[in-house]
Amino acid sequence: MRGFFLARFFLNDKLKKRILKENFYDGKKKRLKLENIIRCDWCTTKENMIRYHDVEWGTPSGDDRHHFEHIVLEIFQAGLSWQTILNKRDNFRRAFMNFQPEKIAGFSGKDIERLLLDSGIIRNKMKIGASINNAGKFLEVVQEFGSFVNFIKSFRPQKQIVYEKLTEVPASTPESEVMSKELKSRGFKFVGSTGCYAYMQSVGLVNDHYETCFRFHEINRLQKEIYPI
Repeated sequence: MRGFFLARFFLNDKLKKRILKENFYDGKKKRLKLENIIRCDWCTTKENMIRYHDVEWGTPSGDDRHHFEHIVLEIFQAGLSWQTILNKRDNFRRAFMNFQPEKIAGFSGKDIERLLLDSGIIRNKMKIGASINNAGKFLEVVQEFGSFVNFIKSFRPQKQIVYEKLTEVPASTPESEVMSKELKSRGFKFVGSTGCYAYMQSVGLVNDHYETCFRFHEINRLQKEIYPI
């Protein structure tokens, strides 16, 4: 997994495919190699969930678009399973212009109608509206701080808490509470503390991989590089 150590980490599709092929896939059967790899035990037998855990979940990213994607996906995940979102992720990327906030901020009423007719995504008018609103607010933060990452990295906890099983992992933390209040004060919508914590987990602002997981120590190193305290 040495290919993960990039100056400003963001996995494009080509790099993801290479890492998966080199580390997790049988070249003939295209199946995940599960042997001799210790993962967090919440990974299901679903291949896309295992891939998400192994390649993306909890990985710090210096790419604003990637952060915005996860903010939007967390909005739509509310009340649903993450597996449902993963299954529809490619459809969301198509429908939401690859999560480019500058394009989404300009969505019109016709775009909302288009999204409400798109059976490939979650057709919830309030969540669609919140995503469009948040795109504009996201760009305001970028204008103020130079990048969204410059703003959001301040919410990385000063002290790391290590968990050994899923029941120990909280739904929210004091840091996610502060993040939620700050985002709401800036006009963001659908950014409750629980959703903020899930976002923090997904983009590596916290490292909730178990200490025994093969990704744990790698994530710690990347955190120091991309979200320095």
